[in-house]
Formats: sequence, structure tokens, C-alpha cells
Amino acid sequence: MSSTAPSFAPDTLSAFYRETLLENVLPFWLRHGLDRQHGGIMTALDRNGDLLDSDKSIWFQGRAAWMYATAALTYGENEQWCEAAKSCLDFIEKHARAENGKLYFTVTREGAPLRIRRYVYSEAFAAMGNAAMFSLSRKSNYAETAARYLQQYLDYSFMPGKIPAKVDPQTRPLRGIGPYMFAMHTCGIVSEHLGDISANGKTCSEWISWSVDQIEQYFVKPELEVLLETCGANGEILDHFDGRTLNPGHAIECAWFLMHEARKANQPAWIDLGCRILDWMWKRGWDHECGGIFYFRDLRGLPVQEYWHEMKFWWPHNEAIIATLLAYRLTGAEKYRQWFEMVHRWSFTHFADTEYGEWYGYLRRDGSPSVQLKGNMWKGPYHLPRMLWYCDQLLGEWAGA
Repeated sequence: MSSTAPSFAPDTLSAFYRETLLENVLPFWLRHGLDRQHGGIMTALDRNGDLLDSDKSIWFQGRAAWMYATAALTYGENEQWCEAAKSCLDFIEKHARAENGKLYFTVTREGAPLRIRRYVYSEAFAAMGNAAMFSLSRKSNYAETAARYLQQYLDYSFMPGKIPAKVDPQTRPLRGIGPYMFAMHTCGIVSEHLGDISANGKTCSEWISWSVDQIEQYFVKPELEVLLETCGANGEILDHFDGRTLNPGHAIECAWFLMHEARKANQPAWIDLGCRILDWMWKRGWDHECGGIFYFRDLRGLPVQEYWHEMKFWWPHNEAIIATLLAYRLTGAEKYRQWFEMVHRWSFTHFADTEYGEWYGYLRRDGSPSVQLKGNMWKGPYHLPRMLWYCDQLLGEWAGA
């Protein structure tokens, strides 16, 4: 199978993404990562799928459950996909909850606790996975569990004092964009499966609108043409490393989240906002010399603190493929088609492993692999298969229009 697709043609591209998803990526993780002895999925895999580390991240149990349940809902109830999704969710319920109710971030292969992080993204992914599994199975326990984890995510993310501050809030109060982005996305996915349920005093649709308002109020800076990752409590620009550090891939992910929710809610202003963010962050993030998307940039063009700032990670390219394709679908603007083809071709040329399958995760600036592993605590069956699935659906809709 070729690692690149031909020029833009929705039906041909749709087939390419679907084939890559169903015959390459999803089987890779079932074959090498699914733990048939203890349950759940292991993600620390070498290039050929050999196991590098058997510890399990809990957020990947929810991520993998959502992905395999979504695949089964889309392409038919493949028994292996259903079993994988159920195995990951069962593992969470058996092993992941700490005494205070919060989910661990990492556990051993058998499920013994290792680490809790201050964030609650494990809970968000557990909500997504259980919501999709409810649609697949129609068993009420999955709906109840999804609602519980959504409530927990919103509670910890937005109730003052629930999550320990990154730095002393008396000295430097901060806001990070991540919780708002993921409230929007998680509520969107949960509502697709459970309806517009309420959690923490708002319906899912109200949480989505609120999250968009917060992002626009605090992090969108039209005068600088930028979406900030971190700002002051009132949206101030913090002239420190943390405040100036931009993550183009994360911002571009936010852009397509906005456009996706805009289509569902008939909110053209959100489409415009998503496209503006995509425009700004593509300009800042695309490497015109070597191709691909830089990992970090500085707001003022100053040196970036993180030493991996010019590396090319897999997931920003997944998000950029979705964002550019969706923007082209929604606006018809030729620049988005050109950007889509640029990021598609660069990504499949450099990240895709035509010998063993799946993608490398971490490339040097020139596109050569920095390390040949296929998975770790951050890379597993989520960003890449999500991109392949989403683009297949979008292109299929387009081809059939």
C-alpha cells in the first residue's frame, strides 16, 4: 500500500484513510498492545510491536475504548473491536480509581497504582469511552459511568481549589487553555451518545458554549494573531517562558474542535473563529524550510525553553490534517486545500512506517526518526486512528454530497 495519496479527490482519499485505519493502524494495536491476560491495553511498543514497557496509562484505556467502540459503531460490530473497548473500560473500573475517587494516570500491567497526576484528562477520556460504549451496547451502566466521569472532569477542572495550582496563584495566577478545549470536546462527544445531559449545573451544549466563550475571552489575541496556551487570570500576556510558549498543534486541534461543534450547533461565528486560529497558528507553526509543524514557538520569536521545540511530533500533524480538511469542507477556500495536501503528504512521507505499520511518533526537524518506537504513555491508538476515521467520514460525506 502506498504511503501517500493522490491529488485531492474525496472518494479516493476516503478509501485511502479507511484502508490505513482498518488494515494497518487498528490491527497493529490489537495484535501487539491488547493485554489478553490482565485486560486493557499496553502502549509502549517498539517499531515492530515488541513490548518495551508493560505499565499502563489510564487515559489510554479510555482513549482506546472510545476509538474501538467508535470504529465498531461506524464500520460494523467487529467482535475484536467490541472486546477491546470493553476490556479497556473494565480495566479502568477494576484498577484505576484511587481512594479519593480520582483516576490514576499510570498503573502496572496488573493494575497496581503508580501515579496520580494533578490533571483529570483520564476522567475525560473515560467519559468518552463509556459514552461510545453505551451507544454500542445500549447497556445503561456505561451511560451512568460516562455521566459520572464527565461530572468529575468538570468539577475538578473548574471548581476553585480542586486541582493544585501549577505555580503559586498568589504570586502568578494562570489559566491554561487545555481544560476549556477538552470540556468543549468531551461534552460534544458525550452529548452525541447520551443526549444533552446536565452536569455541574449546565447541559453539555451550555458547557460547550461557555468553553468557547472562555477561549475567546482569555486566549484569543486578534491583535497578535495568536491563540495562547497560557495567560494570566484576566487574559494578560505573561512575558515569561510559560506565557510566551505556543503549541501550534494544540491550537490547531482547538481550531477543528470549534469548527466541529459549529457544524452541530449551527454557529457560523465558531467556524470563523476556528479558521482564524488555524490561519494564525499555521503561519507560526509550519516549517517552510524542512516542512512539517514545529512543536513549540515563542510568541515574540525569542528562543524557546524546551529543547524539543523544533522536533516534529505525530499528533500535531494528525490535528492539522483534520483542521485543514474540515476548513476546506466548510469554506471552500483554496488555501485550505493546499495546506491539507502539504501536511498530508509530508506526514505520510515521514511518519508512516511502510514496513511494520503505524507511524513513528517523534521526528527530527528534517523528518528523520528521532526514535523508532510506535508507542509510549502519550502515543497509542488515539490521535492517528482518530484522524483516519474522522477524515474518512468527512470525505465520504463530501463524495456523496
